[in-house]
Amino acid sequence: DVSCTSNVFLFAGSLIEQLTTEKYECMVCCEVVRIVAPVWSCQNCYHVFHLNCIKKWARSPASQAEDGNSGWRCPACQNASTQVPKIYTCFCGKVHNPEWNRNEIPHSCGELCGKKRQCSDCPHLCNILCHPGPCPSCPAFVTKTCECGQTSHSVRCGQSTKIRCSNVCGNTLNCGKHNCTQVCHAGKCSPCQLTVQQVCYCGSNFKEVLCGTKEEFSDGFGNFSCQNICGKKLNCGRHNCTQVCHPQPCQLCPRLPQVVYRCPCGQTPLSKLLELGCVERKICTDPIPSCGKTCGKPLSCGSYELIHTCESLCHEGECRPCSRTSNIYCRCGFKKKVTAITFMCDKRCNKKRSCGRHKCNEVCCVDTEHKCSLVCGRKLNCGLHRCEEPCHRGSCQTCWQTSFDELTCYCGESVIYPPVPCGTQPPECKKTCTRPHDCDHPVYHSCHSEEKCPPCTYLTQKWCMGKHELRSNIPCHLTDISCGLRCNQMLKCGMHKCKRICHKGECLIDEECKQPCIIPRLYCNHPCMAPCHPSSPCPTTSCCAKVGLFVASNEILTFFFFRIAAISIATKLTDLQLGDSVEISRLITKKEMKQARLQCDEECLALQRNRRLAEALEIDDNSDPFNIRSSGPKYSDLLKEDARKDLKFVSDIEKEMRMLVEAVNKGKHTKKSHCYPPMNRDHRRIIHELAQVYGIESVSYDNEPKRNVVITAVKGKSICPSNTLTSVLDKEMQSRPPPPIPHYKQTDKSSGNGGLSKPLKEEPVIDYFDVQD
Repeated sequence: DVSCTSNVFLFAGSLIEQLTTEKYECMVCCEVVRIVAPVWSCQNCYHVFHLNCIKKWARSPASQAEDGNSGWRCPACQNASTQVPKIYTCFCGKVHNPEWNRNEIPHSCGELCGKKRQCSDCPHLCNILCHPGPCPSCPAFVTKTCECGQTSHSVRCGQSTKIRCSNVCGNTLNCGKHNCTQVCHAGKCSPCQLTVQQVCYCGSNFKEVLCGTKEEFSDGFGNFSCQNICGKKLNCGRHNCTQVCHPQPCQLCPRLPQVVYRCPCGQTPLSKLLELGCVERKICTDPIPSCGKTCGKPLSCGSYELIHTCESLCHEGECRPCSRTSNIYCRCGFKKKVTAITFMCDKRCNKKRSCGRHKCNEVCCVDTEHKCSLVCGRKLNCGLHRCEEPCHRGSCQTCWQTSFDELTCYCGESVIYPPVPCGTQPPECKKTCTRPHDCDHPVYHSCHSEEKCPPCTYLTQKWCMGKHELRSNIPCHLTDISCGLRCNQMLKCGMHKCKRICHKGECLIDEECKQPCIIPRLYCNHPCMAPCHPSSPCPTTSCCAKVGLFVASNEILTFFFFRIAAISIATKLTDLQLGDSVEISRLITKKEMKQARLQCDEECLALQRNRRLAEALEIDDNSDPFNIRSSGPKYSDLLKEDARKDLKFVSDIEKEMRMLVEAVNKGKHTKKSHCYPPMNRDHRRIIHELAQVYGIESVSYDNEPKRNVVITAVKGKSICPSNTLTSVLDKEMQSRPPPPIPHYKQTDKSSGNGGLSKPLKEEPVIDYFDVQD
């Protein structure tokens, strides 16, 4: 408790010092928390954030809990909250918009805290001034009794550990006969572990059970039925009981004179036989007089339609076997045959036994209860021993074996003294784990009985798998981290770089590079563009690259597809398939070259004037004295192509970046950030490329599918280009040549239709210089 209290004071003191000296950073915007800035403090981890930052974070999609219904997560401890903070309050929550006082803790009201302490049974409120961090433990002293209630001690109110004395518990166990021998302990006493011997009702069998187990079924004659014949002497003292082991007293002897009133066959009362001269019975061993009539008792043979009866004269004991034959069923009623005695069929019983696990499998079964005679054999709750009881339904009894060795935790601080019931888990220990760990970070988990420690969650800095950037706030146990950027590692071919997203292991393991070859061709200096072939020469194929045609000013280029697209492919197809080249200049007429030239616009005329002025002043063409080239932003062709595909997205991104740059340049803050919602890889790449043009820092966070981009504008470093990407694309669209006008064939006036005829089918003239970039 002393170490816990000291840790609380150290944490609170560190928070107070950092907030007072303005060295504490908000985890959302990564900027310093000023003394006069409105803040919000998490009541679970006590981290402090800007109020506006936590509002934006709570409304962002990245902050939502995984189940979608628990609200938003704290950026530090990931604790879910349902309400979004709206008001700036002091740390104790009593004063709204507290004013800063030089003599008080920043963001506090200067009054007593008064919050309830974390200890649930402590009735005292926090008695120190309004403060950040958790409240310290209660300093008051109270009187508490030990676990067994025999002794009392004066302890600190905030002490969470339970008090145990060195006396023996002594409470009565569940059996009601013995007392608990454990030292003062928490919770209920363990069941009595002494074994006692129980006897069956007939007294012929015994078994050992735990003391107090199933004793409520004892009726004074025994505790259980052994399912054997009782065999006890009846009250007559001459005959034995023929019932199955039973709890009640045995019945009267069935041959006593006061019980028997009729002859053995039951047809004639003994009173009539006495009148005829029969001797009166005195004891149970005297024979019962016979009436001399046919017995007539029904036999077990026969059928439902025809019942066979005993043909012998009135007699004692069982009847003789039937001498007649008939169609009789087996004892289970499944089969029948012609016989004079009872027979059994070969059908096996498929009904479940009383345990509910095994089948009866008896041949021609007539049993109604189907009791199971197998041993249970299931593992007990201890996980070491098996149940030795007959197979039964429900859970097995607790393991009755006991250990007389002390059971300790891993570090040996917490001890359970013997006797220890089998299967008892090691005691819970509040001390810090002392096992060897892979890292040297502080250990925050307690001593445990599991062999493997929980993963280390200490936040560290780690390089991504491709060594592109050093990522911050990464838990120590995470090893494979992807930054979301391209790998850009040189492949085995030596010409291309890996285009995969930052990954683990080698770039191409069992595959070959299939990127287009960049070796220049021999005659046109265009790249080969065939699949990468580092160990073989480039194939001799025709070049399909687009070339430029100069306009009158020799500055602006326009791309076109030469007439080889139609004429040369039709006439020289065989030569091209053999790998020969075709001279294109001979296939283009001067008229077509003239039609392919573009007229100079204002920008072209300005470039001509600048060139003439540079020649007059003897200025090198490679220099840029008028800052002409650097004045406009440099947008890559890939970025332009992406913008043409999704112009609205690019326009929205540029608007957000321009607003961010203007806000940081006009405001008093040196940095401002903006977090975009999670998006796919292509959209993130567009944001990164646009951020380079605007001079904005951009970083990707989180893993897929929640990976998002955060941009940060820096005052003096970030700029707003004069021409946006959308305006550049508009100018390029305007500078394109107009589409060709289709021509129609006309007939001569001297034709047979009076000089006019209907126009033929419209055939647009193909213009091979109509460029579409």
